[in-house]
Amino acid sequence: MTTIYDVLHRPLVTEKSSYLSGKLNKYSFEVAEDANRTLVKDAVETMFDVEVVRVNIMNTAAKRGRRSKSRRLLVRKSGFKKAIVTLAEGQTLPIFEGVK
Repeated sequence: MTTIYDVLHRPLVTEKSSYLSGKLNKYSFEVAEDANRTLVKDAVETMFDVEVVRVNIMNTAAKRGRRSKSRRLLVRKSGFKKAIVTLAEGQTLPIFEGVK
């Protein structure tokens, strides 16, 4: 990692992450493989100008898929590292707000 802007790869927008952001003020991101909690906290605070209370990091496993004709198992998607960031009360991230 060369800069703090290389820590966050993309936001993860799923049904579960929209529930977490709406009710519990938690936001999820795909992060770099060598990122740790302090790097993720500094990156979110710098890029979005918010106060981060807590950061949880987990490694997600690779997903397997099947081919339709031969029915053999193949690995389709590689695994990645995910960070769930909890913000202070009353703060939100505009990229998760959706259409208004």
